[in-house]
Amino acid sequence: MRIERLKQFLPSQVAELVEHSHELLEGQRREVAVIFGDLRGFTAFSTRNEPDVIMAVMREYYEAVGAVTTRHEATLIGFDGDGVMLLVNAPVACEQPATQAVRLAIDLQMTVQSLAGKWCDAGHAIGFGVGVAMGPATVGTVGYNGRLDYTAMGAVVNLASRLCNLAKDAQILADPTIAGRVRDSVPLASLGQRTIKGYDQALEVFAVAPADLRLKPPGSGQRRREKEPQDH
Repeated sequence: MRIERLKQFLPSQVAELVEHSHELLEGQRREVAVIFGDLRGFTAFSTRNEPDVIMAVMREYYEAVGAVTTRHEATLIGFDGDGVMLLVNAPVACEQPATQAVRLAIDLQMTVQSLAGKWCDAGHAIGFGVGVAMGPATVGTVGYNGRLDYTAMGAVVNLASRLCNLAKDAQILADPTIAGRVRDSVPLASLGQRTIKGYDQALEVFAVAPADLRLKPPGSGQRRREKEPQDH
């Protein structure tokens, strides 16, 4: 993969490292932390506004996500409309992937909430939820000649996505593996056993940094009062 292509989903310093170590992009099994983020109320917003307004919001959102990804040296797997998937510990390993992933998730949530306050002032009720999970996944490049993407596949990816779907506006939900590794350094609140689609047994779910994330930007109260549906 050319360095220009690598920089589309990796921070520049990581892309340069991978450019000189091609084996990092080969298919392998690795423990990773997966972060999913998704806007709340976006469908209602997009049906009420003109294309230029929608695109302006999306550009701000994408730029913010990209900046957070770079700050935490994570991998941007991709955007899917108003959703985003990020990866920690692949293709380049880090010492404490769970901690790095949670710090990224908090930064991501706070950054997008700041934007959401601005959007609310403009009359747009948009929120943001995050899910994070850790476990083994198959990682590597997939695609065809001229278009290759780095991705992760496995149950942990599905779990992080499900947790994101469960998360309310301004909430970060984590799986037991993440919680067990960061509980000594990050405030957590157990939400009890939750039924997760695709899992035979209920799974304990944790809210990350609940005290910190109560500090919502101006206008967040208005977003709640408008009671937008949690569409994705």
